[in-house]
Amino acid sequence: MALYEHVFLARQDLAQAQVDALAEAATNIVNEGNGRVVKTETWGLRGLAYRIQKNRKAHYVMLEIDAPAGVVAELERQTAINEDVIRYMTVRVDEHEAGPSAMMRRNERSERDRGDRRGGPGGGRGGDRDRGDRGPREDRGPREDRPRDDRAA
Repeated sequence: MALYEHVFLARQDLAQAQVDALAEAATNIVNEGNGRVVKTETWGLRGLAYRIQKNRKAHYVMLEIDAPAGVVAELERQTAINEDVIRYMTVRVDEHEAGPSAMMRRNERSERDRGDRRGGPGGGRGGDRDRGDRGPREDRGPREDRPRDDRAA
């Protein structure tokens, strides 16, 4: 049997339980055809690059499948019929990724990095900004005492 990754995008107005039911229906199609779903990942509600059927966001779901080609064809047929699915794509892979997919690792990393936005001393916005080579403002003389730049004229 061949290995596949099947990703589908469900409408934004669906509840998470309905999205899980779509994933379960896809799993049942694969299981009935003597295949198996190795892993199911729900990537959540994410923004789309452009509107698809008046949707700006979609629920993303990925299934890692080990099944014959006929089962995958039936899965794609059923997915295309379903009006709650706005896009889908199935790709044949040489092997499944061990552990979480790149999208899941990306979500974990972004949640971890959201803790302190300042970035340590002097980072972010605040009174302790780096002023470069000019030094503090109060150490400079009044504007008329400084040499003029001829290029500005």
